Amino acid sequence: MQDLGLSHLWSQGDFVMRATAIILLIMSLLSWIVILTKAWDLVRLKKMAHGAEKRFWHSDDFDHALETLGASDANPFRTLAIAGKEAAQHHRASQPQLHDVMDISDWLTRSLKSSIDDAVAHMQSGLAVLASVGSTAPFVGLFGTVWGIYHALIGIGASGVPTIDKVAGPVGEALIMTAFGLAVAIPAVLGYNALTRGNKSVISKLNRFAHDLHAYFVTGARIRPVGTRAEDNAVRLAAARQS
Repeated sequence: MQDLGLSHLWSQGDFVMRATAIILLIMSLLSWIVILTKAWDLVRLKKMAHGAEKRFWHSDDFDHALETLGASDANPFRTLAIAGKEAAQHHRASQPQLHDVMDISDWLTRSLKSSIDDAVAHMQSGLAVLASVGSTAPFVGLFGTVWGIYHALIGIGASGVPTIDKVAGPVGEALIMTAFGLAVAIPAVLGYNALTRGNKSVISKLNRFAHDLHAYFVTGARIRPVGTRAEDNAVRLAAARQS
């Protein structure tokens, strides 16, 4: 029994067993690289999103508002604001030369949506690796287990001594590959779910910010929060009754 273990499994394993173990190791490294990298990006995006709308809309003018979003082009909120500004300027500049001009609302919607799609694609890049690892790693480990048990049984049959101690050791070693497959798949699945959930919160803030930008460039004013217009109507109604 002292000869059993991971080192014995590696030394006694054939090319298929070693290749399976290396594949699981590579899948684990890839999944952890993606998890750590995308988690850092998500933390950075949440810091950008935190208070971005408030600082932006409390600025004196649009140029000062852009400065509140920072100078990094990696900020999707800044990219979205610039895309809206450029779309509005392009529409106004091209209007006298075109016979059939697209409505500014539709033009802005198209431009802002394109910017959001680019940001979403960047946030979701790498998640396919986690999904692939999470779905295939258990089967890769199971394949290694089946292959290991097959060779263990062949070796036991060739030795002619099918005792329990001769069977339990090699079969137990082969089952380690299944455990490795699960150890690779579980972090990948959990990381995929956590990153997807975090990306959804950032995407919802981007959509809300794009909605306010659309209203600003079309009407010149930001969409008011829910309840403000009703309060204004109530004030006007009360003033009319007093008069």
